[in-house]
Amino acid sequence: MAEQFPKRQWGSNTNFLARLATKLASTKPGSWLIRKVTPLDRAILERTNAKYTLLGPIGAPVMLLTTTGRKSGEPRTQPLLCLHDGATIYVIGSNFGQQQHPAWTTNLLANPNATVAIAGQRIPVRATLVESDKDALFARFVEITSAYGIYRTRTTRDLRIFALTRA
Repeated sequence: MAEQFPKRQWGSNTNFLARLATKLASTKPGSWLIRKVTPLDRAILERTNAKYTLLGPIGAPVMLLTTTGRKSGEPRTQPLLCLHDGATIYVIGSNFGQQQHPAWTTNLLANPNATVAIAGQRIPVRATLVESDKDALFARFVEITSAYGIYRTRTTRDLRIFALTRA
């Protein structure tokens, strides 16, 4: 049996702050604001190996994903919400419902080897684009935050979902 990924959840995704954050993230101005504070959140996550995040008190399952830039060859790190499923972590390229895919998804398609920082650990992973059962996985992401449902309505593109397993 493959080793499970560590899981650390701070707070609850049903408390007042979580409900407020979901409502905010579901709006276009809220999505813009979150994109603007992402560099600060990334810095906190990097300093703590993803133990702490700005989103912590809302029970958000956050991790850092470091991919290799498909053009630059340089490491590119992005904080992402994730879905734990034992020995697999799923991530979704919602990009807040924007029309273009987030760069990290294109990086993973070019080179599926990456690293995650989660719950204080850095773990090499291999990404696989999910082709089947996407609707069931998407529904689980909506359970994390209903904002994903809103993001899906903002774009006509297919939201890429990746399964990450230990390399």
